[in-house]
Amino acid sequence: MVFEGLADKLQTALQKLKSKGKVTENDLKEVMREVKLALLEADVNFKVVKDFINKVKDRAVGSEVMESLTPGQQVIKIVNEELTDLMGTAQSKLTFSSKPPTVFMLVGLQGVGKTTTTGKLAGNLKKMGKRPLLVAGDIYRPAAIKQLQVVGKQLEIPVYSMGDQVSPVDIAKSGIEHACEHGNDVVIIDTAGRLHVDENLMDELENIKKAVKPQEILLVVDAMTGQDAVNVAETFNERLGIDGIILTKLDGDTRGGAALSVRTVTQKPIKFIGMGEKLTDLEPFYPDRMASRILGMGDVLSLIEKAQVNFDEKKAKELEKRIRNQEFSFEDFLEQLQQMKNMGPMSQILEMIPGLNTKQLKNLEIDEKQFSHIEAMIQSMTKEERQNPTIINGSRRKRIAKGSGMTVQKVNGLLKQFAQTKKMMKQFSGMEKGMKKGGKIKFPF
Repeated sequence: MVFEGLADKLQTALQKLKSKGKVTENDLKEVMREVKLALLEADVNFKVVKDFINKVKDRAVGSEVMESLTPGQQVIKIVNEELTDLMGTAQSKLTFSSKPPTVFMLVGLQGVGKTTTTGKLAGNLKKMGKRPLLVAGDIYRPAAIKQLQVVGKQLEIPVYSMGDQVSPVDIAKSGIEHACEHGNDVVIIDTAGRLHVDENLMDELENIKKAVKPQEILLVVDAMTGQDAVNVAETFNERLGIDGIILTKLDGDTRGGAALSVRTVTQKPIKFIGMGEKLTDLEPFYPDRMASRILGMGDVLSLIEKAQVNFDEKKAKELEKRIRNQEFSFEDFLEQLQQMKNMGPMSQILEMIPGLNTKQLKNLEIDEKQFSHIEAMIQSMTKEERQNPTIINGSRRKRIAKGSGMTVQKVNGLLKQFAQTKKMMKQFSGMEKGMKKGGKIKFPF
């Protein structure tokens, strides 16, 4: 879970203030000490922590809190606002050149996921209606060019390469010319990295920058490297003048120190965050939404956006009609399941729901294989069986179990759960009403 350790500690510390009708300076001092320790343990830069605590204290000891009817809640509100400010206040979007193609140059150390992120960014821009071209500028790492070509093929985005015997500067310049000739309005240059910052790397990147004058230089940083990520960002910014940061592997970093430090230290915005291994797992970074998630307040807007992207509106209306007519089938069940899977890992989806206890979520084991098991069983049914599960007798259950590699008991569990789900859906007059009621689907295996 994102920021798991930090979120637990911050929420525990602030919980002590929630029920208080009056907050004394001693109460505040004690809680702020716990908040400070939580941030330091999360590998947040010491100076960043010091400034943050001072800002919260200055606001919290004033009339804004002391004269409030709900002082505990007011302190939490201040922490939320300062946490948001720490990460950048508002979303920072990519800028585009008035004269295409717009050139984005991705830089960073080796091993941070730069090549994959190049593809993910191109995929995002393609969804926006852009026509991106990927330029393979890493001629040193074995198979870097091939990796970019594989990523490009998966996303159906063209990749420009001149092999590994031509200088990266010439490749970048030639790639832009190619984009102009073939109608690509965005060029994303994948550059080489090193295992550490060195002069040769920086000289080469500076030469590419001078040659192509990119609209934006985006630094790709591995969130799991903690303070090292901040040091790397500072060095790249001093030499290249970066325009934004992409944090990768944030889904694997339970501390979150890099995300909370890197923006303050460099004064450059975090523009995107990598939240998984899929080529669709790159999200715009919203400081306010992330602050809410850290403090256990959920992230409803991101949840709605994910649903809008992954759920087909026309199909949703058709499904609503079938539910009203009590025609909900296993085919509908399978389709809804597949759309839920497309939204991302279930643990990340649950994080976005306000009011859910992150400690409870940590202990909740969500086996994503369950979805695959259910899909296999439904796909082992005949069309007639999916439409009318009541005909599934003992011999049919054995056949479905054998075809899906499951046990008869699991098939029985699925049929029972489907019957309960169908019964629950009869109570909903429509999809919107059902969403408001928030019915739970509990998988039996």
